[in-house]
Amino acid sequence: MMQQLPSKHSLILVLAIAVIGISGGVLPSPIHAQEGAPASVSAEQFDSWLAEISNWGRWGEDDELGTLNLITAAKRLAAARLVQDGVSVSLSLDLNTQADALNANPFMHELSVGVWGGHETAGDSYSVTYHGFAHSHMDGLPHFANKGQLYNGYSVDVLKPDGAQKLGIHNVRNGVFTRGVLIDMPWFKGVDYLEPGTAITVEDLEAWEKKTGVVVASGDVLLIRTGRWEQVRQQGQWNFLEKAAGSHASIAKWLKARDVAIIGSDGVSDVMPSGVEGKLNPLHELVLVGLGMPILDNFNLDDVSVAARQRNRWTFLFVAAPLRVVGGTGSPVNALAIF
Repeated sequence: MMQQLPSKHSLILVLAIAVIGISGGVLPSPIHAQEGAPASVSAEQFDSWLAEISNWGRWGEDDELGTLNLITAAKRLAAARLVQDGVSVSLSLDLNTQADALNANPFMHELSVGVWGGHETAGDSYSVTYHGFAHSHMDGLPHFANKGQLYNGYSVDVLKPDGAQKLGIHNVRNGVFTRGVLIDMPWFKGVDYLEPGTAITVEDLEAWEKKTGVVVASGDVLLIRTGRWEQVRQQGQWNFLEKAAGSHASIAKWLKARDVAIIGSDGVSDVMPSGVEGKLNPLHELVLVGLGMPILDNFNLDDVSVAARQRNRWTFLFVAAPLRVVGGTGSPVNALAIF
């Protein structure tokens, strides 16, 4: 069971709100779907789920990798054998440099030119506040806490101005190389995109498995497409923070049962509003703190959707590597699906 330790510290998460459009494959004519809002979940029920799924101590009291431990050498070898065509598809967005009403923290890029050592040269300076709703990134395990504790019982006291002393993103220095599974919910439901506020449930995930014959397994990276960027193309930006399609927090128990290594989405995985008392992103908290599972936010899943549908293949080699920032809470990332 997860132990609650008293702490005078609290974790403040600053979220940057942004939505940007991307180009992708040609999708069907405008159709959309909406399902009922998720059932209300009390704070007590949420706490019970967090304790029930806890991976604390599973890989040792000093573990800092969490569910990445599930990506074994055998899993990597099996994933490598999925490459048949040699086609590589990026799963990430261009970093958004345009500030607008929804992008409060645009990517900053300054190019400089000069002469060095007798050569005409050019260089760059980059700056990004990547957590939030605009930039493709990996959430590391220090990103969320619960009642003063991070994954595996580490106190938020390890979070220092110069970086997290435990669980930092540098622990993923060897990258992620495993089977990727795309659950394309708009394709499954025969629509262009899921209407904002649509909650994806365990029943949806298992119905998709039944239709495709693909079973989500230990060590997989699970990518759930909602069609967010197709809706942006058709209708423009909306208040994504207020209402967004995504997964209901209750799928956390299913992720634990299947031993998924990483979850990701074209949104932030969580449905919004979440239906969980007092929590904007409860799935984030459950998987980051309880499971020790990294999250991939704001991915471009449209291009890989086109590639998957062309081949009728929903699995592929997934490769990604975060920046080696010692003590980082996450990192921008350009992930690849290789068919």
